[in-house]
Amino acid sequence: MVSPDHDPSDRSLAMLAAAVHGLAAGGRDCVFVGLDGRSGAGKSTLARAFAAGGEDGGLGRVSLIDGDDFYAGGSAATWDRRSPVERAEQVIDWRRQRAVLGRLREGGTAEWRAFDWAADDWDSDIVPLVDAPTRIQRRSVVLLEGAYSCRPELHDLLDLRVLLDVPDELRRARLLSRDGAAYQADWDSRWSGAEDHYFGTIMTPDRFDLVLRWH
Repeated sequence: MVSPDHDPSDRSLAMLAAAVHGLAAGGRDCVFVGLDGRSGAGKSTLARAFAAGGEDGGLGRVSLIDGDDFYAGGSAATWDRRSPVERAEQVIDWRRQRAVLGRLREGGTAEWRAFDWAADDWDSDIVPLVDAPTRIQRRSVVLLEGAYSCRPELHDLLDLRVLLDVPDELRRARLLSRDGAAYQADWDSRWSGAEDHYFGTIMTPDRFDLVLRWH
């Protein structure tokens, strides 16, 4: 299913809700969703809006998982030694994500310690994690959002794989506004190739159940 090319954010939200409604109507007591897309696509914004409107829209409560919590860590020098293929494979600790999704499916609760982005040594090969774990319960919807959240290793645990596809010029403008020119240039040199590989080879649009395309 592909949204119209002029799709604004409100329509993307409505289409995501409709897809989840359809699966819930099919008998699932909880729908597990992966919301994927390149950096700057607006995944977090869409996920928060979806979670906030869940109950009003008849979806029930939403358990939201931030994919950035599972960043694998590592120094800039370490990542620069790796190829784009290696970066795409290793940037997110999908094994920890898989464990969380599995526990939610089987037992209804899960916890994890998130990557500590505020740590002084976050850019090091010793992975800093926050002290207090995040704990969530399975609700009507479990939504894992973030780049690489629909990778093949998670497919059997996701009922709906969603791609948010936004034009590069819009994404880059958002990233530039959010992070600044120096950070953006550093990010591009290190991570754009990894995303090119992932979305161009591993998870091409045809491998998603729903594509929300803004043009």
